[in-house]
Amino acid sequence: MDSSTSPVPRHVSESPGKVESSIHNKMDRTSDLESGSIIELSTPVPGMWRFPTNPNLCCIYRVPDCLREVNPKAYTPQLVLIGPLHRSLKFQALKSRGDITKAKSLGYLNTEAHKKIYLVEFTKRVEGNKVVEELRRKIKEDEDLIRASYSESTAWIGSSDFVEMILHDSIFIIELMLRFLVRGSERIGDPLMDELCLENTIKRDLILLENQLPYFILEKLFDPIIKILYHEETLHITDLFRCIRVETLPDDDVSYHHIDKMHNADKLYSRGVKFEAVEEEFSVWVKFDKHMAFEQSYYPYNAYVCDYVTFLDFLIDTEKDVDLLVEKGIIKNWLGHHGAVSELVNKLCLGVVDDGSSYANIASKVLAHYDNKCNKARSILRRVYFNNMWRGTATIAAACILILTIIQTVTSIIDVIKK
Repeated sequence: MDSSTSPVPRHVSESPGKVESSIHNKMDRTSDLESGSIIELSTPVPGMWRFPTNPNLCCIYRVPDCLREVNPKAYTPQLVLIGPLHRSLKFQALKSRGDITKAKSLGYLNTEAHKKIYLVEFTKRVEGNKVVEELRRKIKEDEDLIRASYSESTAWIGSSDFVEMILHDSIFIIELMLRFLVRGSERIGDPLMDELCLENTIKRDLILLENQLPYFILEKLFDPIIKILYHEETLHITDLFRCIRVETLPDDDVSYHHIDKMHNADKLYSRGVKFEAVEEEFSVWVKFDKHMAFEQSYYPYNAYVCDYVTFLDFLIDTEKDVDLLVEKGIIKNWLGHHGAVSELVNKLCLGVVDDGSSYANIASKVLAHYDNKCNKARSILRRVYFNNMWRGTATIAAACILILTIIQTVTSIIDVIKK
């Protein structure tokens, strides 16, 4: 091939100056990209961590990914958005406004409109805008403390928007509770009161960890007007429900250890372990997954709900375990199929960090009972020979006949020896 027509590599034909210029251009572009990424990261956006956080104030967190991945729907509001952590969902709903195929977005928009209606109704209840303006002033006064209650930065929300958001959300919660308290059996024209499915969805949304307002601001705003249930340790509504349950626990000192081994309920029952339901004076509606998510973030060393569910997970392996616990009144199954309960309990513990359990002492005692040879023999005797009345009667009759036969045999031998 003729050298004059042979292809020449481009870098060979370029002069050293052009090569150097090209390198500088690439470096400049790289520098621009790096500086651009730094600028982008320094711009406030949703989801960025607050650093540093104030340990005395920070109490509202994102659900850990290891828990969310098990059941994302369980930690996402279905109807009502409270606070800043899900504010971006409102913007997404606004973008899809008019699209009736997006039911969840429509639900968000409807409740946002309802917040404005409740603001007007609350204004009438307290006789004028003067009280509402005073509430707005109090929120502005404590704005920094409210922002510090969230584990994520809220710098991307302007001051006036943040104050209005807290005002609308606070009044919505209080007005909703007031309506729940005074409503009768008659319809009042409020879909949140008249439609039971919406009511249950809202109750569920209001205890979600990410869907919270700091309790102190609710108390400060409304305690002069409406006496709010007070608990000196209460951080928000999710924590309030947890506190009610924790207060029912005994005051005994509890040692925390890992539960290395534990048998399921059916096996324990076969060894004579008794399961008895405790009748409480009151009952509290509990959603374990919500409280577990909160404990993993705020109470890692006092995770009573996580400990209880983990212990329950040890007891429940199969449908037979659920059958036993339902029969004994330990569990009330509203899911229908007992296998669904087993699957639900086993999934609840996925992603939970185990840092020792307050039930470790109970587990060790139960295990010692299970391994005791006398208990093993007694349980086999009861299971094989006394598992029902007829078999028990037959066993006793056979034992009596055996004893009489032995006595007769011994008597005969003695008579023979004497002769």
